[in-house]
Amino acid sequence: MVDERNVLGERLAACPLEPLAGSADARSCGHPGPGNGAARPMVCAVMTQEFLRHQRSVGNELSTPQTPSRFPGLAPGDSWCVPATRWRQAYEAGVAPPVLLGATPRLALEQVGLEALLAYAVDVPPDPGTLLG
Repeated sequence: MVDERNVLGERLAACPLEPLAGSADARSCGHPGPGNGAARPMVCAVMTQEFLRHQRSVGNELSTPQTPSRFPGLAPGDSWCVPATRWRQAYEAGVAPPVLLGATPRLALEQVGLEALLAYAVDVPPDPGTLLG
């Protein structure tokens, strides 16, 4: 069963998948895509040039569209569900992209600490102290 709560313990919001046909399409980072099997820890992240370069350097090309899988290719500013292990890899290299906490499932906490995610959050409420309980 997929955990429908985000890393803050609230209802999981959709991650806006900006590059899909240029629309503001969205899906939950808590649900696997069609044919992807069981859910795995994901982070809803906003792409940066540094993150995309880093991922390319470690063999994870995200900028190039992949026609067979219908992957649109990503550009800086696009938001996308990325595996929490990839986000953590970039975090450890100092190039982690911004995170949408409300759209990042609690399952991501299996791979990434909440403190790290909070440091990169771009959807922080007016009183950030409420995030710490």
